[in-house]
Amino acid sequence: MSVNMSSNNKGAGVMSQNQHAAAMETIRLTKTYADQQALDGVSMRLEANRIHGLLGRNGAGKTTLMSIATAQLFATSGEVRIFGQNPYENREALSRICFIKESQRYPEVFNVNDMLAVASTLYPNWDAAFADRLVEEFRLPRRKKIKGFSRGMLSSVGIIIGLASRAELTLFDEPYLGLDAVARGLFYDRLIEDYAEHPRTIVLSTHLIDEVSRLLEEIHLIDGGRLLLHEDTDSLRQRAYTVTGPTAKVNAFIASRRSLKCEALGGSAQAALLASSPTEQAEAKAAGLDTAPLPLQQLIVYLTGQKESDREGLA
Repeated sequence: MSVNMSSNNKGAGVMSQNQHAAAMETIRLTKTYADQQALDGVSMRLEANRIHGLLGRNGAGKTTLMSIATAQLFATSGEVRIFGQNPYENREALSRICFIKESQRYPEVFNVNDMLAVASTLYPNWDAAFADRLVEEFRLPRRKKIKGFSRGMLSSVGIIIGLASRAELTLFDEPYLGLDAVARGLFYDRLIEDYAEHPRTIVLSTHLIDEVSRLLEEIHLIDGGRLLLHEDTDSLRQRAYTVTGPTAKVNAFIASRRSLKCEALGGSAQAALLASSPTEQAEAKAAGLDTAPLPLQQLIVYLTGQKESDREGLA
């Protein structure tokens, strides 16, 4: 939980002034540690009132980026803007953010009721009734101390705070650790239902891409501290596909196209591609090849497994 104390007056004048600003924007954002470059000149723009997927392998720089954007880390260089404002030492900007981290810690002597009471003072749009409903649905004990909670119960606390905060910019960093499939499904269902009624900007950083793909409206893929790809999810789905057929035909087709992976299957072959034109799949069928959609998670696996020299033109 991003613990940013502020008044409940969000500043109508500032909000009006920045109503066309991106919810979050980074400009050549770089973070360097002694022996590692966690972020390398990342420039990205997250439009307001969309559900964004911040995707990438462990260690790609996703958590670092979100921590800098929420003023919990300092950048080595570059800029970050939240609704057009610098978030550092900016109570108005920070009051519009809720950041639920994977390693979120809570006071061990607190219970769920204590946490909800604190959260109600932090987030101007807090919905207490919604929070109470979520506590019941996730079956959390209200008076048990946090120190006795399992990993999944702690994740549920974060999810409840993130959803009930109704913060204009809500960031979830791997929010489901320890949750079973039923609880994860409950999170996804409540997120999309509440988002439909109360639009805001939501960022999901996750590796369970297939599970959340139905929620995501935009994809931001980070690898090795760099922005590898940013695209509307529906557009990306339409471009990602496989071709299957005789090996010679598949090899001839992919020779001049962006092939992500090609595997031999006896006398046949299957290749995964990212189309560069809207007619590419029709051309594959005309060449006597079978086509099929490539699942989003498999696409991300292939892209992040490529050599850097094969990634030109993706972002």
